[in-house]
Amino acid sequence: MGTATKTPPGADPKQLERTGTVREIGSQAVWSLSSCKPGFGVDQLRDDNLETYWQSDGSQPHLVNIQFRRKTTVKMLCIYADYKSDESYTPSRISVRVGNNFHNLQEIRQLEMVEPSGWIHIPLLDLVNNPIRTFMIQIAVLANHQNGRDTHMRQIKVYTPVEESSIGKYPRCTTVDFMMYRTIR
Repeated sequence: MGTATKTPPGADPKQLERTGTVREIGSQAVWSLSSCKPGFGVDQLRDDNLETYWQSDGSQPHLVNIQFRRKTTVKMLCIYADYKSDESYTPSRISVRVGNNFHNLQEIRQLEMVEPSGWIHIPLLDLVNNPIRTFMIQIAVLANHQNGRDTHMRQIKVYTPVEESSIGKYPRCTTVDFMMYRTIR
């Protein structure tokens, strides 16, 4: 059997936000973890700093739960992983599950990652390629590189598509100066 090719990094999610096609909605959710070392929890996972990380502290699978107060349209997850820094703590197989609550989660994606270094983009689409609508997302780390026990995840971003204006199609604003004027109140 040949060597597996490394997982290629995706674009920085901030570039996607600047195009005006997606918006980060992680701040609208309640986040919880199956376990964490003190000082390495949700705050580090969501702080926009690629040098900090969540570190699990327990047996696998390690879980990240993202719960929304209302049914929410989600187009994509972006996870930052860095094999060079985290080695055996780097996830190698993850499962993405969605549902209304903990009791009816359905796996919609399972990914194998080989020495990832950068952003991993995970589209969350239904059978006809529309973004999913869900109350809850669960990311389960099923295995780590080198059979590592605990895991590191440096950042997770959750994206929804930006809706078209109800008064017609206008060109998308792509510069920071115009982003604040793109909606009429």
